[in-house]
Amino acid sequence: MKKIVIVGGGTAGWMSALVMAREWIKKGFVVSLLESPEVGIIGVGEGSTPALKMFFDALDIKEDEWMPECNATYKCGITFENWSTRPGYESYFHPFSAALDRQSLPIFMHNVQARLRGADLYTHPDRFFISSRIAKQCLAPVAPESFPFDVHYGYHFDAVLLGKFLRKKATERGVNHIYGHVAEVKQYESGDIISLITDKGNVIEADFFVDCTGFSSLLIQKTLKIPFISYSNNLLNDAAVAMPTEIGEKIPSETLSTALKHGWAWKIPLTNRYGNGYVYSSAFCSADEAECELRERLGILDADIPVRHLKMKIGRVQEHWVNNCLAVGLSQGFIEPLEATALFLVQQTVAVFAEYFAKGEFTDRNRNDFNQRINGHFDGVRDYIVTHYKTSSRTDTEYWRANTANQQDISPVMQELYSGWMEGKDLAAEVSRLKIGSYYPAPSWYCILSGMGILPNAQQMRKPTADEACFDMNALDDFLRRCTLNFSDHRYILNKMTNA
Repeated sequence: MKKIVIVGGGTAGWMSALVMAREWIKKGFVVSLLESPEVGIIGVGEGSTPALKMFFDALDIKEDEWMPECNATYKCGITFENWSTRPGYESYFHPFSAALDRQSLPIFMHNVQARLRGADLYTHPDRFFISSRIAKQCLAPVAPESFPFDVHYGYHFDAVLLGKFLRKKATERGVNHIYGHVAEVKQYESGDIISLITDKGNVIEADFFVDCTGFSSLLIQKTLKIPFISYSNNLLNDAAVAMPTEIGEKIPSETLSTALKHGWAWKIPLTNRYGNGYVYSSAFCSADEAECELRERLGILDADIPVRHLKMKIGRVQEHWVNNCLAVGLSQGFIEPLEATALFLVQQTVAVFAEYFAKGEFTDRNRNDFNQRINGHFDGVRDYIVTHYKTSSRTDTEYWRANTANQQDISPVMQELYSGWMEGKDLAAEVSRLKIGSYYPAPSWYCILSGMGILPNAQQMRKPTADEACFDMNALDDFLRRCTLNFSDHRYILNKMTNA
């Protein structure tokens, strides 16, 4: 196992190449990437989780090197608008974690648990987290060295430019870049892949192949015939339309997700533009209707702005590592981009594969354990995404009524978690018991369930006891307000980085 060929460029391909180059080129491996000049890159996903910072840190790639090249901005979290119609809960912010949460998170969790028991306490998540306050003021989540508390953050970026940057770094670090379009795949009787034949007749052999061919899934599905497990019973959206708009002087440090008639719209700030899109279900809305609704929302109904229409295949393959092939990115599966998890799943797949492959002395010894672990990540992310729809109180269109009515396909784990919440059980303990905290930790579950207003209504409330009302919310507000003063304007920080 000394020769690895990655098939397909784009973000997934070049991220895989960089990780494998870091791990194995120094051990004598040859890592190559075969990219087809005939296959375009999807290039729409423009948001990440904090895992992307960990990726760049591990590769010793600094923010001032990659962010300006990719028109990138900082991301503190996601605001969800109009997902709930419950009074006071029409909008909430899902924050990334921060060191200061050690002070505010226990108060939030205490208040929520008490409210579930009927105590009239404040529980909207936005008030409890420093990341929410940073985002609302269009600040950058990068504090001066004199401020001793880290704030975790993700990024927004131009996906096409990011792919180009990663390609440049990978080739600098020893990855061979080959252009060619695969016309045929040769296999042994065992199913292992022998070689790829390009349309020019070139033969490309390797010991191991990585399928980054996107939704076409050339190797893992078309060649190795691995079944695809659809999530369409859980998640109805299967299409999207995307278009850019201008951005003003202020640059938000959050993604905006707004529920619309037949799905939801994203709004992602870059340094030079907004990226906008509408994720919808084609069973309830045509592509033209979706484009019209998005244009109308953006105030550009008759503007000559180009759009991209995309189809999405929602689900995952049954196995991600089969024979001498690993699927990464869209070829292995996709969950709609509501929580910007696509790159996180790419990173998890490649990092865990590198760990298991080396631990098994570059054999398939740990393949079954690997597949089970990655399937767990996909299904865990799916369950969190599904929760957005199951907790929505919208009933204004057939689409939303179908989402909330579809209860039979909720996973058993989620049924237990939802039941525990409604019964007032300790949610953090339930997340630990159900072993789902590695996908989304307890604070995320508190945020979504309280942020959507899944709480006893005002008529059911009673005056809290002294023990229940033990925290001073005004003192918390003042503490977080003073901490927020340490952070600077988002555009100012980005300009400073660019001009350094």
